[in-house]
Amino acid sequence: MSTHTPLPVHATETLLFFTLLQLTVIVLAGRVGGVVALRLGQTAAVGEIVIGILLGPSLLGLLAPNLFAFVFHSTSGTPLQILSQIGLILLMFQIGLEFDFAHLGHRENRRAVLWIGVASMTAPFALGLGFGAASASTLSPDARFGISALFVATAFSITALPILGRILVDFDLHRTPLGVIAISAAAFNDVVGWLLLALVTMLAVSGFQPAAFGLKVALVVGFALIWVLAVRPLMRRIIRRLQSDGDDLSPNLLGVVLAAIFVSGMTTYQIGIFAIFGGFMMGVILHDQARLVQAWKTQISPFVLVFFLPIFFTYTGLRTDLGGLSSAPLWGWCLLLIALATLGKFGGAYLAARRCGMSRAQSGVMGALMNTRALMELIVINVGYDLGVLSHNVFTMLVLMAIFSTVITAPLLRLWLPHAALQSRPAQTIGTDHGSA
Repeated sequence: MSTHTPLPVHATETLLFFTLLQLTVIVLAGRVGGVVALRLGQTAAVGEIVIGILLGPSLLGLLAPNLFAFVFHSTSGTPLQILSQIGLILLMFQIGLEFDFAHLGHRENRRAVLWIGVASMTAPFALGLGFGAASASTLSPDARFGISALFVATAFSITALPILGRILVDFDLHRTPLGVIAISAAAFNDVVGWLLLALVTMLAVSGFQPAAFGLKVALVVGFALIWVLAVRPLMRRIIRRLQSDGDDLSPNLLGVVLAAIFVSGMTTYQIGIFAIFGGFMMGVILHDQARLVQAWKTQISPFVLVFFLPIFFTYTGLRTDLGGLSSAPLWGWCLLLIALATLGKFGGAYLAARRCGMSRAQSGVMGALMNTRALMELIVINVGYDLGVLSHNVFTMLVLMAIFSTVITAPLLRLWLPHAALQSRPAQTIGTDHGSA
C-alpha cells in the first residue's frame, strides 16, 4: 500500500487560490510600474523593479501589514519561488539569444571595446572586493569572508546588457559608433561577468578544497565544450528539420527548445552551479539561429517579460527590507557601497573612453551606459543570498545600488547627449533590439 498522502483537496485549492492572488497582484502591479516608469522617462523594467520592492516588507508590509501577510504569507511561498526560478531560466535563455558576438570583432571599435570593457570590469571589481573585505566583519559576520567579498565585487562589475540594449534604442543610439561600442563592451562585460559568477559560485559550493574545486571547474569546462561541440550542431539540425515546413516556431519546435533549456538547467545544477547558467548557455549556442530568435522574441518573449519577470522582481522585493537598515551607520555603509560601485563602473568606463580619444560628453555617455545594472545585478545578488554568502543587509544595499545605477542612466544621457556629436552608422554594424528586461 502506498505511503504517499496527497494534500486534501481543500488545502490544494487554498494553495492555488493564494498563488493566483499573488500572481494577479504581481502582474497588474508590474504593468502599472512599467507604465509609470515610461512616463517618467525610464525603462519599463525600472518601474517593475521598484514595484517589486514596494510589494515587499519595505512598503506594503510596513503600511498594510495585515494585507501583506494575507496576500504573501497565508500559504507557503514555494510556488512563487519555483515560478520565479523557472522564469529566470527562460529569461537567461532569452538573454543568451540576444548576445550578438559580431560586435566584439568589429575592427574599428575593437580597441575601444577592449579598453572600456576591461576598465569597467576591473575598477569596480577592485573597489567591490575592497568594500566586501572592509565591511565583512560588520555587515556580514556570519558569511564566509573571502566568498562574500568576491560576490560583492562581482555585483559591482556586472552590466545589464538587456536594459542597455533597450536604452540604446529608446535614445536612438543603436545606429551610432558610440552605441556599437557600448553594447560590445557590455557584451564583453557580461560574458566575463557570468564566467566570474560561475567561478565564484563554484568556490562557494566546493569551498577552498582544491580537489573539489578543480573537479567542478573541469565539469563546467566539459559542459561548455559539449554544449558547443555536440549540442549546438544537434540543435541546429533539429531546428532546420522542424522549420522545414516554413513555421519559424512550431509547437513541436517550441516543445523541443523548452525541453533543451530545462535539460541544460538540470545539467548545470547537477555539476554544482545554478540552473540559470544552463538556460543562459543554451541561449548562447542558439543565438545565431535568426528565425528562431526572431520568433521567440515575437511569440514567447512578451509572456516571459510580462508574467515571469515581475514574479522575479517581487520575489526579490519580498527578501528586501529597507527597514532592516535601521541605523545611521548601516545607511552610511549603504551610501558608501552605492558611491563606490558608481565610481568604479562609471569612472572606469569614462577614463577608458577618454584614453581612446572620445570627448568628455561622449565619455560621460559611455560611463552612464556601462553603469546600468538593473536585472543582471539582481540575478547575481540573489545567487549570493541563496548561497548564504551575502547578509540580508548587504543584499538590501545591493538592491538599492541596482535601482540607483539604472535610474540615473536616462537623466545623465539627457545631460550629455546634446554635446556628444554622434554620427549614424550603417545598419549592418548595429546590434539587435534587446528586450525590456
